[in-house]
Amino acid sequence: MKGSTIAEASAYREGERKILWAKQRMPVLAGLVGIHGRERPLSGITVGACLHLEAKTACLLLSLKELGAEVIAAGSNPLSTQDDVCAALVKGGVGVYSRRGMTDDEYFRNLEQVLMSSPQIIVDDGADLVVMAHEKRPDLLPGIRGGSEETTTGVRRLKAMAEQGVLAFPVISVNDARSKFLFDNRYGTGQSVFDGLMRATNVLLAGKVFVVAGYGWCGRGVAMRAKGFGARVVVVETDPHKAFEALMDGCQVCDMEQAAAQGDIFLTLTGNKGVIRREHLQVMKDGAILGNAGHFDVEIDKKALEDLSEEVLEARENVTTYVMKDRRKISLLAEGRLVNLAAGDGHPIEIMDLSFGLQLRSVLYLADNRLSPGVYQVPEDIDRAIVTMALEAQGARLEKPTEEQKNYMREWKE
Repeated sequence: MKGSTIAEASAYREGERKILWAKQRMPVLAGLVGIHGRERPLSGITVGACLHLEAKTACLLLSLKELGAEVIAAGSNPLSTQDDVCAALVKGGVGVYSRRGMTDDEYFRNLEQVLMSSPQIIVDDGADLVVMAHEKRPDLLPGIRGGSEETTTGVRRLKAMAEQGVLAFPVISVNDARSKFLFDNRYGTGQSVFDGLMRATNVLLAGKVFVVAGYGWCGRGVAMRAKGFGARVVVVETDPHKAFEALMDGCQVCDMEQAAAQGDIFLTLTGNKGVIRREHLQVMKDGAILGNAGHFDVEIDKKALEDLSEEVLEARENVTTYVMKDRRKISLLAEGRLVNLAAGDGHPIEIMDLSFGLQLRSVLYLADNRLSPGVYQVPEDIDRAIVTMALEAQGARLEKPTEEQKNYMREWKE
């Protein structure tokens, strides 16, 4: 096992407790290890990962190790890394390079350490590891069989690389699998955002004007839960079809200029940059709260917040309050990073069991198949098998179509 760089090796017992709690609620991962574990199909393969290093992710990494892989991981977000979980992973034989609160320079050095292991398969969250392999370690590219990516932001970057002809190996877009975006993005983000928001602020949501920027699957989930808490939901969208869907779902739809003046709480979920800008900050209410659940901390203009303020206070853990020159206070959650992971524990365990089941099966697929460079969908049979396993674990039974029904659906005559 290659070396590791973590913050607190002695904290492994608490990390092991967290991992055990998650593992007991991840039947899909357990089922896949049960099916494939004896043959150890990943023996001789090094898997390099850049992921949020918390208990659920640890279950994926340890499952890959149980299937024979050597696993080296770096944290994909400075504030989502849990040091006790990292310690438990190292004790379990996984190489880890991360600590909570790492600087940007440390973050990229940690990615470089993962690439030093010459991984044959990459499991990525945001595509930083894939991009670094192309930009800084092109010598590794011929030996990389492929990768998997689980975020909307990462897939967008990979598709741009493929369109420009620079993507050197195949990557499976786990994010685009139905078993992922229908549940992880909608129900996972929908619940976990409020876990982080409530831990950080302890504010009442009922009666508040809750602005959701972006009405993709993540935005839909957050809007749905905000309405359930009694908030009045305003949606900001650039896509007319998504905007109309939000309107039909009972949300107010307007641009950010209008939303900025009326919102109490703002959540950005677009994957784009500069969603909340200087001109919006200048008209926000006193006491407005800003959070982000897009992948990178670029959706809220933090520099504009600093420029417009005359005082900055650490109001609570994961809450930075900027006192404007007119004495209005605007609070930013988790430094504008992923609020659900930086201020909470991320998506619910059972949801990530689906997503990580897809990741594990995608790694096995890449190990068994030689694909040309490009961005690929998760094969339909894998997607369907994962959600079927989750249903069975919940005790749900699917109806089986009769032969008459099958024939009817194939017929075109009256």
